[in-house]
Amino acid sequence: MAEQSRILAVLGPTNTGKTHYAIERMLGYPTGVIGLPLRLLAREVYDKIVGIRGPSVVALVTGEERIVPDRAKYWVCTVEAMPEGMGADFVAIDEIQLCADPERGHVFTDRLLRMRGLRETQFLGSHTMRNAISALVPEVEFLGRERMSQLSYMGPKKISKMPARSAIVGFSVDNVYAIAELLRRQKGGAAVVMGALSPRTRNAQVDLYQNGDVDYLVATDAIGMGLNLDIDHVAFSSLTKFDGRRMRPLAPNELGQIAGRAGRGMSHGTFGVTGEAPDLSDEVSQAIMDHRFAPIRKLEWRNARLQFGSTQALIQSLETRPDDEWLAKAREADDLGAVKSLSQVAEVAARASDGNSVKLLWDVCRIPDFRGISHAEHAGLLETIFCDLHQHGRVAEDWLARQVKRLDRTDGDIDTLSKRLAYIRTWTYVAQRKGWVDDESHWRGATRAVEDRLSDALHERLTQRFVDRRTSVLLRRLKQKEAMVAEVNENGDVTVEGEFVGRLEGFRFIQDKKAVGQEAKTLQQASLQALAPHFHLKADRFYNAPDTEIDFTEQGGLMWGNQAVGKLTLGADALKPVAVAFVDDEAGDDVKQKVQRRLQHFIDRKIATLFEPLLNIQRDETLTGLARGFGFRMVEGFGIIPRSEIADEVKALDQEARGALRKHGIRFGQFTVFMPLLLKPAPTRLRLVLWSLAQGLEEFPEAPPPGLVTVAAGSNAPQGHHTMSGYRAAGERAIRIDMLERLADMLRSENSRVGFEAKADMLSITGMTLEQFADLMQGLGYKPVRGEREKVKAVDQAMAVSSAEVGETPEIESAADTAAGIVDTGVASVIAEPAEQTDVSADVPAVSESELEPGEAPDENTPEVEVFYTFTWGGRTARNQGEGRGKPRGTGKPRDKSGKPGKPRKGQPRPEQGAKSFSARPEKKDRIDPDNPFAAALMGLKTKS
Repeated sequence: MAEQSRILAVLGPTNTGKTHYAIERMLGYPTGVIGLPLRLLAREVYDKIVGIRGPSVVALVTGEERIVPDRAKYWVCTVEAMPEGMGADFVAIDEIQLCADPERGHVFTDRLLRMRGLRETQFLGSHTMRNAISALVPEVEFLGRERMSQLSYMGPKKISKMPARSAIVGFSVDNVYAIAELLRRQKGGAAVVMGALSPRTRNAQVDLYQNGDVDYLVATDAIGMGLNLDIDHVAFSSLTKFDGRRMRPLAPNELGQIAGRAGRGMSHGTFGVTGEAPDLSDEVSQAIMDHRFAPIRKLEWRNARLQFGSTQALIQSLETRPDDEWLAKAREADDLGAVKSLSQVAEVAARASDGNSVKLLWDVCRIPDFRGISHAEHAGLLETIFCDLHQHGRVAEDWLARQVKRLDRTDGDIDTLSKRLAYIRTWTYVAQRKGWVDDESHWRGATRAVEDRLSDALHERLTQRFVDRRTSVLLRRLKQKEAMVAEVNENGDVTVEGEFVGRLEGFRFIQDKKAVGQEAKTLQQASLQALAPHFHLKADRFYNAPDTEIDFTEQGGLMWGNQAVGKLTLGADALKPVAVAFVDDEAGDDVKQKVQRRLQHFIDRKIATLFEPLLNIQRDETLTGLARGFGFRMVEGFGIIPRSEIADEVKALDQEARGALRKHGIRFGQFTVFMPLLLKPAPTRLRLVLWSLAQGLEEFPEAPPPGLVTVAAGSNAPQGHHTMSGYRAAGERAIRIDMLERLADMLRSENSRVGFEAKADMLSITGMTLEQFADLMQGLGYKPVRGEREKVKAVDQAMAVSSAEVGETPEIESAADTAAGIVDTGVASVIAEPAEQTDVSADVPAVSESELEPGEAPDENTPEVEVFYTFTWGGRTARNQGEGRGKPRGTGKPRDKSGKPGKPRKGQPRPEQGAKSFSARPEKKDRIDPDNPFAAALMGLKTKS
């Protein structure tokens, strides 16, 4: 019977294997419970036991995590979460010296006094607890354990001189971050471990250190609580800490607990100070090395026999003073403060009117303030949770869902993610409480998933900020004088020992600009060594690549996929540019020549394909005399020449020569002599590049978007740019030359001396509004005269019917398309006039309301007014000095084939008769409106006749 109730105190310094011993003893019994001081340590022990016995028999219970399989035999818990009344065979409480901790000591003291295993109980901790345990637990047996390695004091040491495998301890988040940043710059980085981190983040950071990715660890005093790491040296950056109420110096036993993490197993360890921390006195340092500390004389205590008759009874029971000299009343904890605050809230006081309600209030108040917010704000949150639980028996699911969703974001910096992690811990705690939410399994999984995502994101941010893997690896390899392995992947990323050092763009190595000094030289040496064979393999692949994988840019660059491999330069002939390859000298002449030959083959074939009609002129031996000279003139102009520049050459060609040139696709237009096949987007794009090379331009103009009839003319374009683009500038816009020739054909039938109006077909092929068309015509040398007249609806309706017979109105995607130029559909469609001109059904007032005086109503009998333009030939104007602008044909007397004045062509009116102008007004035989300028002109003609 005595063996079944054995109580054992296993005491000794750090690195004595106390926790390992307890785990072994627990697994020797059918059931067991072990309480640990930190959630981090609980998770570490849980993983260890799962590795031995499997997950089906091991439970993990902390405030924010609950993994309880159906056949659980062994329970790993934080001390606060240890289940009571379970009747386990074995019970152990680790770090029992925390009974003296001002904040959590009363929980450990309670477990010391009341938690027992049926067959064995163990208290694990420091020798400083021997007297207290002996006094409070008379039947206890003591088992002393000696440290397995020696611990030595090394004195002060600068961070820059810190040896590898060191842990530097700070006592604030800012201090930890500052040290980690310094280590990143000087030593390649450090892992960061703090008690506030989630287990997932902490484990990921520890793995960085344990795996050798970094040689340094920056931590708070959380590492003093049983975390087993391969640390050779512990350095204190400060000897004071804030304990939640005030700044105080660390006691020697606290320093010893942390310093004892140096050395593991049989490996000796050292400790010291760094930064602003003063040197330790000989007395303190020797005490740490000898593990001799003052015994603990008082344990924190709080009454565990609580009264739930009322809130006041609960408060009084919590404030009961101990009656043992070894026990001291614990200071007011957060949970007691929350009960006091909520008991003053009228609604809470009304609800907490019986034992069950008071007990529920106490359970709610024990939710820790993970967020570290103000007392009032935390109390407000607890009030909401309590009222929901009391009224509905559950926390409102929609409200809980909003709180969790708000935190389920992985953007932000380290501090932002740390705050979200602290906040989600509240809802993880709530979800772990039995009966507090409707779907416990769902909410436990949901909150855990959010915590995991935030943990992974925080680990990533910590690593990005405080770890320079490349520097760490290189410094270690250089120190060990090992050959560094460099590789190049299929995307061109160059890595040394798995770390990114630069990129191979085409056949040039672009070193990472972050590298400086000796590191940059090492990177270059390792990278070029790796690239030597890769250059040849890549050159072979490029040489055998199809033309479809190669392209040129509008600035004359040559691309292989998305990699720049060369550029075009001007050759002896404008149609024979020279390709220059981008190849590093280290690649060798063979690689450079192979790449250059492939690029030259590509551009030669591209020109031969796209400019085949033009090159055929050069190869046509049947062209002789003026025709041959004119053909070479077209080749020099890349297939497009303003007619005004070669007017004399065109005039000198006889019909036979013109016919021979037309067989090659040359069109003699009124404004431009061009080859329509070369107006397609692909030849246009290449022509602009070749022309820009010939002109010696530093920045090449880009080709207009395919399919646009007009584009903005622009004022900064180089001379000749519009022509090479296949456009002619006229006014504020430039019109495509083939569409301009179609417009010219329409203008031939108009009498530009008397004046004419724009027909719907003219507006259709240009895709312009009437105002834009007037500007275009002025740019072509016509003089537009604006006028207004009464709109007659009957004629508008007739025009609408007539327009419908011509063709459907093309759809314009947006108003911006109309302003920028419409897509050429190939159909001579009618572009509708503005709404006030085409709406034949609405009764639109002639005067807009904005033009009326205040209080004046529109007159329904006022006739509608429409705007029209009359165009006459104005000769060369200041706006008509652009590229190749000449006098339109058909504006003078008709001529016969010999060029002499003769009879007018079929369909062309005689000059003396005047041209029939396009008008939206109906013909009026009985009355002519004298206010209409066009009608006045007609009246004048009738008078003359």
